[in-house]
Amino acid sequence: MSTGEGGDLRVRVTTSLKTVPAGAWNACANPGALSEAQGSTSRGPDSALRAGVDTDNPFISHAFLRALEESGCVGGRSGWSPAYLLVEDEAGTLLAAAPSFLKSHSQGEYVFDHSWADAYERAGGRYYPKLQVAAPFTPATGPRLLVADGSRADEARAGLLAGLEALRDQAEASSVHVTFAQEPDIATLREAGYLERHDLQFHWSNEGFATYDDFLATLASRKRKALKRERREALSAGITVEVLSGSDLTEAVWDDFHSFYEDTGARKWGRPYLNRAFFSAVSAAMGERIVLMMARRAGRYIAGAINFRGANTLYGRNWGCVEDHPFLHFELCYHQAIDYAIAHKLDRVEAGAQGEHKLARGYRPVVTRSLHHLADPGLRRAVAHYLTGERQQIAQAQDALAAESPFRKTGDAHD
Repeated sequence: MSTGEGGDLRVRVTTSLKTVPAGAWNACANPGALSEAQGSTSRGPDSALRAGVDTDNPFISHAFLRALEESGCVGGRSGWSPAYLLVEDEAGTLLAAAPSFLKSHSQGEYVFDHSWADAYERAGGRYYPKLQVAAPFTPATGPRLLVADGSRADEARAGLLAGLEALRDQAEASSVHVTFAQEPDIATLREAGYLERHDLQFHWSNEGFATYDDFLATLASRKRKALKRERREALSAGITVEVLSGSDLTEAVWDDFHSFYEDTGARKWGRPYLNRAFFSAVSAAMGERIVLMMARRAGRYIAGAINFRGANTLYGRNWGCVEDHPFLHFELCYHQAIDYAIAHKLDRVEAGAQGEHKLARGYRPVVTRSLHHLADPGLRRAVAHYLTGERQQIAQAQDALAAESPFRKTGDAHD
């Protein structure tokens, strides 16, 4: 379905990535990874890594998004209707793309706009459908306007912006939401009139640590001792931890992990977003990029935490258990992730949405950004006013949390 044309570039929509070659999509999604694989020095990963950008983000890869499609987590009656934007040249070469979805609800986004929807609909408006540009069910910052390297990159990026507006109008959607965005997308969308929203997450940074003890040495003495005790107690009931990836990820392992995930998901938000078929599909497509921390006791798995690996980042995603043990959640989700990042020389761990308890475990507060374009001028004015105050609150919260960090202050004595 075509949404418009600009010059000799065509902007169109596809409802499934099975119509898009994986190589072409990934060249837009993670061009830095392609440059690295080809040994290019024109846009190698080093400059991006220094800027805190992951050059091989797993969640906007063809494999991850196709796994969501194949398993039915998106599409059908999920309320996530794929409407991927594609920008092609006259020869049909893909120059840019966007992981965009028409949404009939606001679930699975981790950027909460329910109050906007309620207020708008009480005033007589229709908030849904809305257009969401995101990695579904994944609160991890990454590229959203996916543009391949090349001489026409700026044209292609402009084509995506025009395509989003055209698709919003064609679908009679109230708004466009680009969540967990990174530069240069943030600057592009801000210049196009999108409203900027801030939130906080907690990320761990690797300062060149050779061991976990090196990391602990950066903490205040009392905090250091508390974490050592916490890790001991987490495994005190005869629990061992296995780190599984690639061929280790058997169907039996996924059966166990999915049971953990379903139990926790049902208690936290009512209906888990990911089904059993997704884990098989994503494992088959990109199992070498999955890092599964599984806890075993008395001969069986009792808990697990799933992570995805990028070029320089470990992304913590979901956790679950069938037995409750003190501190086991912290061990699997946070301490084991740090262990892995240090051992594999990764720059950081992103531990997912929210969770001030992560602060005491060495994770620092980091601002995340989303961009929003609301078609109705009245709704836009109201939201813009709200976001001004919210950004100030987020900045104050970040400062307050940073002041409570467990790291040694200047002048603290070593022990």
